[in-house]
Amino acid sequence: MQRIAMLGSGFIGRFYADSLHGQRSRDRVVAIYARREESARKFADDYGCSFFSTDMEEVIAHADVDMVCIALPNNLHEAAVMLCAKHKKAVVCTKPLGRNADEALRMMQAVEEAGIFAGYLEDLCYTPKFLKAMETVKSGGLGRILWAKSRETHPGPHSEWFWDKEQAGGGCILDLGCHCIEIARNYIGKEVRPVEVMCWAATQVKPIDAEDHAIALVKYENGAIGQFEVSWTFRGGMDLRDEVMGTEGTIWINSFLRTGFEMFTTGKGTAYVAEKAESATGWLFPVGDEVNELGYNHMFTDMFTAAEAGREPAETFYDGYVVNAVIDAAYRSAQTKQWEPVRLPVWRGREGLTQESTLVDYDENHYLIKEEITHDGRHKLILKDKATGRILERDLI
Repeated sequence: MQRIAMLGSGFIGRFYADSLHGQRSRDRVVAIYARREESARKFADDYGCSFFSTDMEEVIAHADVDMVCIALPNNLHEAAVMLCAKHKKAVVCTKPLGRNADEALRMMQAVEEAGIFAGYLEDLCYTPKFLKAMETVKSGGLGRILWAKSRETHPGPHSEWFWDKEQAGGGCILDLGCHCIEIARNYIGKEVRPVEVMCWAATQVKPIDAEDHAIALVKYENGAIGQFEVSWTFRGGMDLRDEVMGTEGTIWINSFLRTGFEMFTTGKGTAYVAEKAESATGWLFPVGDEVNELGYNHMFTDMFTAAEAGREPAETFYDGYVVNAVIDAAYRSAQTKQWEPVRLPVWRGREGLTQESTLVDYDENHYLIKEEITHDGRHKLILKDKATGRILERDLI
């Protein structure tokens, strides 16, 4: 059993608590910190917490607490992690780990020096569809991964602090891009170094200082490309999609908006439909079990099982740090309009990778470009002569 202190009583803290109390059942949120006493008291009443306080250190240091779950605005993550390190409390932290890579690196180093368990709560790397897709990728079912694209778009976050650039550290790139970058890293291989980023970002709709829409390419050392599309301007709900392309196959995932559950209603008697749904009338796309479909159940099961087994979870503070470094490069690129290097003073993956050859031998004298059956029934080959470079077409009988 894990006895958890929840830091933050807002939207994500409640989502986490729903999962914590529902999945393994034996884990309990026993203490809650919130900046406002009425919020802390309400959360404690709703989830049966024995202790609540507006003093963060008092909650973290409480004798009944085994693990701390950080569900706070981005600008408070570092202070919370440092208190966990001070009091030797295991910690799991919501995404993004920091507002930038410098913050994330300090947090990672603090928990490692303190010798405490630390997990990065990247829920979209634990969704059932993602986990199934990763089984195929790891087994070689898609061959060598060439391109991994992830998209998260919706009308914007729930709490006011997200819209404040100083508290949040950025806009939709930091809020949503962190998901997409880590999804692509998993598909391409976390041991493969991200080397540079090209990013477009703009404030198209919202009256804020940060960006509300962005698209970026992340180049990896082995030649693979990660791509993210993120927006706080998308209308129609929350759209979560991944595409993975390899030399031997392709995977498409639609994780949320169109999942096979469709419903029409005039609105009578309806209320909550799904996270960031914009309407409760007409054709709707509900989600059967949000905490499960969004990965929270599998995420916390991995975190707690890893802590109890003395191993690292699938998503660590190191992963959060790498993601922050990629995001930093994206922000620089959005300003310079050029490819910007990913600065990783601490890198624990493979070194010196090069792009693998794409040449496939057909026979001693030719490379195979393509093999197909045409609409008129021919079995056709397209070849390249190794000596001359000439492209040839050949029909097989």
